[in-house]
Amino acid sequence: MNFTIARALRWWVSECPAQTAISVDDHAVTFAELHAWAGRVGKYLEGQGVKPGDRISMVSMNSLNYAVLAIALLRIGAIGAPLSFRSTVSELKDWLDDLAPRFVFADPDRYPAAAEAIGDNAAIRLLPFEVIARFREGPEVALSFEPDEDTPAFIIGTSGSTARPKGVVHTHRMVVTYASEFALMEPRCGRGASVLSVGPFSSSSGYLIMMQMLIQGASVFIESQFRAERALKLLTQHRITTFMGVPTFFERICALEEFAAADLSGLYWTQVGGARVSAELLKAWRDKGVVLRHAYGQTEAGGAWGARDDVAVAEPRKCGRGGMFSEYAIRLDDGSIVRHGGPGEILIRSACAMGGYWQNPQGTAQALRDGWLHTGDIGEIDANGNLTFLDRLKDIIISGGLNISAAEVERVISELPHVEEVAVISALDVDFGETPLAIVYGDAGHLTAEIIVEHCGRHLAGYKVPRYIAIELEPLPRLPSGKLAKPALRQKFKNAEQYLPKVR
Repeated sequence: MNFTIARALRWWVSECPAQTAISVDDHAVTFAELHAWAGRVGKYLEGQGVKPGDRISMVSMNSLNYAVLAIALLRIGAIGAPLSFRSTVSELKDWLDDLAPRFVFADPDRYPAAAEAIGDNAAIRLLPFEVIARFREGPEVALSFEPDEDTPAFIIGTSGSTARPKGVVHTHRMVVTYASEFALMEPRCGRGASVLSVGPFSSSSGYLIMMQMLIQGASVFIESQFRAERALKLLTQHRITTFMGVPTFFERICALEEFAAADLSGLYWTQVGGARVSAELLKAWRDKGVVLRHAYGQTEAGGAWGARDDVAVAEPRKCGRGGMFSEYAIRLDDGSIVRHGGPGEILIRSACAMGGYWQNPQGTAQALRDGWLHTGDIGEIDANGNLTFLDRLKDIIISGGLNISAAEVERVISELPHVEEVAVISALDVDFGETPLAIVYGDAGHLTAEIIVEHCGRHLAGYKVPRYIAIELEPLPRLPSGKLAKPALRQKFKNAEQYLPKVR
């Protein structure tokens, strides 16, 4: 018997066929309707030549058609490979080269960019998402294929710390294990529960959470984009039990005038992570009877684990002690691995961890060593096993919950004529927590913030384009090793948002 996402969905179809499975922007389907619709889409794709192991990419904002396609791919053994709807043509080309998908589905706003990225590549077919809607009604179809539990279910892109993005492979087994672990620890988040998911399907906060909660038998309420007023309405109207997100989502909700009178008594499990969490934010939700659990995790780990209630209340900065089948450790500077102590690199050992990076054996071997996932983050573990995240070893900026590789932005800026050195670090941002700050040295007579922003805008998604730019007249400081001295630059520009103008 295979430990697959498809089997889990079939179980809930037989157990609670009339329960809402997915609702996107108030367009809902039950478990029975979702399964049948996805079956018809799967049959269509098989007829178009899609085979097990083929990659299918999507470039779109969240939609019900998108969710149905994702389930259809599971049923025929194809691999979902969602791409950010914010991607530029250049970014899409890079991903299409790596993934070599059989089909790309795009919504109307992203269709021209997808077409340009595909160009004359006859191996990739482009289809509008409206195709999926054609199969909403129709007779039940039989699909005999059963994927193996260790085959890839989907690939989620992550910026990581390198100049080129990497695709994190999620197998059926790891996703079902993650969902099972969560449901065993928090049974009230399982059958009959409900979750509000506002992350984009191109990230684990969207695609993975949807799969996780469907496996658990919960109803998943999804939004095409985050709007605080809508989120609060859904939380109260549907008595949502589970809500996970980055701090800015919780901040915008509690800033609403309606928040004070909102009935959030149904909200049982909340988890916050991906950026700094202020004491004021924790208190605002605690005053409503809601405990925000500080979480730690990353795409490669298959999810995140939030602090237990006792820790979340008494020591809210701590991220808990891992999951039932997942554990933390710290790798010290001397290379030794300890269960308590630090600071040092955070390691994770879990059946929920990734199967590797897509077509990247070198990156996989670097991340998965000695039975541990090496996260590239710095933390410490107390005597009770609770982790505190301290800093990032990897050069990543987290803006509104989305990872930005500093190296990727540096690579793009360095392509400009007259740029001799560039370093990208994070600056504080009221709306997004962090935002890129580019520090550039070169021929100042030919370099302006406008030129840099325009160039970045053509090659990077909007959220990756620096909001602050400092053009230096002297070479940037370097370490004895010859590398740019980013610690010195972070110190020099630690309050940059207070005196540098925003360039966009």
